[in-house]
Amino acid sequence: MHDKTIAELSAALAAGEFSALELTQALLDRIGAQNPALNAFITVTAEQALAQAREADAKRAAGEAGPLTGIPIAHKDLFCTAGVRTTCGSKMLDNFISPYDATVVEKLAAAGTVMLGKTNMDEFAMGSSNETSFYGPVKNPWNPETVSGGSSGGSAAAVAARLVPGATGTDTGGSIRQPAALCGISGLKPTYGRVSRYGLIAYASSLDQAGPMARTAEDLALLLNAMAGFDPRDSTSVERQVPDYTETLAASIKGLKIGLPKEYFGEGLDGEVGKAIEAAIEEYRRLGAEFTEVSLPNSRLAVPVYYVIGPAEASSNLSRFDGVRFGYRCENPRDLEDMYKRSRGEGFGEEVKRRILIGTYALSAGYYDAYYLKAQQVRRLIREDFVKAFEQVDMLLGPTSPTVAFRLGERRDDPVQMYLSDVYTIAANLAGLPALSIPAGFAHGLPVGLQLIGRDFDEARLLNAAHKFQQATDWHAARPEGY
Repeated sequence: MHDKTIAELSAALAAGEFSALELTQALLDRIGAQNPALNAFITVTAEQALAQAREADAKRAAGEAGPLTGIPIAHKDLFCTAGVRTTCGSKMLDNFISPYDATVVEKLAAAGTVMLGKTNMDEFAMGSSNETSFYGPVKNPWNPETVSGGSSGGSAAAVAARLVPGATGTDTGGSIRQPAALCGISGLKPTYGRVSRYGLIAYASSLDQAGPMARTAEDLALLLNAMAGFDPRDSTSVERQVPDYTETLAASIKGLKIGLPKEYFGEGLDGEVGKAIEAAIEEYRRLGAEFTEVSLPNSRLAVPVYYVIGPAEASSNLSRFDGVRFGYRCENPRDLEDMYKRSRGEGFGEEVKRRILIGTYALSAGYYDAYYLKAQQVRRLIREDFVKAFEQVDMLLGPTSPTVAFRLGERRDDPVQMYLSDVYTIAANLAGLPALSIPAGFAHGLPVGLQLIGRDFDEARLLNAAHKFQQATDWHAARPEGY
């Protein structure tokens, strides 16, 4: 059962091959056996999962089942879950139990999914390797000495290791796509505003976007069908009709115009990763796609722009964690000021503190115009580059990450090198565009991710292009040894 995709599990449940209860118990047993080595889960919700599975079986018996009824999933541990601990990978929220469900959690539960637990992540979604978590790093199932990517590394590792067929993640600068690439699975960052952020603990509000992670583009489409849609509780949610993303999956891509940004194929790209992407391009040519070189001249500024805007918004969002209302509070404070300082100093990890300090500096009097305002102006130029490129092509293609998964600890003491892990993914967040990563081969024995970036709200076309590639290749079916 554990090796089936969401689409295959849905068909098997409908055919009565096994029940949702049997499937859930099998995956809970698998998590119990495999998770200690991976550290992919922070919390496992076994009792709740079994109750939801029984409910799913009852709905199926009553003829009320949908495509996701009885499908087990996991949620990244920054989605609020009523009655279940939501830690954000931080000591600061180690004891926080949310009184309500995030909209994404609510929608997927309404679709009949079964929540197996909450997955590990970089603290407050700040990281590219899942090494900043208070609960320790997540190991990559392909090689436990390498990182799983971040910040949604727990979700990526859990899907890759067949502990769960699908999971949720969030993407602020590549945090769905980069771990998906490093762990050899598929992951989608929707258009900003397509999926509600209500109940998602914020890192950078103008960049964060929730999305699905699974083994195939078909599975991403099934999950996105349930996740997408307008939410009046989220002021950044877009009121726009949601299509059925599975309807056009199998459409021909003959004549599809794909742009190759020259900035994504130059210095910094690992040679073996580049070869895998070139092979994928040839496969797309065989499928009838047409390629044009395009330029995103301001993309070289995406990393510095992101590391001004992201930390600036984080310094504002994280000011609420002060030891007063909820979360961690220091022992025996002398006075109010001591409580603030020590609660934040002890509750936040090093990377979170670094970004709060950078963001506070960028927003301070005398520096706002020089840094934050300038970054927002360059952000507009980055988006205009994409708009211009999409006048010539339907979507863009390139590597998701410049390298395969790197060794645990290798970049921990070099923040700049770590930040460059997201050099190809950040621009899509700054522009608010949809983008996905799918497996496209191996380099140095580890998975390589292929990234597709589309126009606003063009997720259906991205999923179609990804699905056709996966019908013609089997990289998405590769399984880590031992799993």
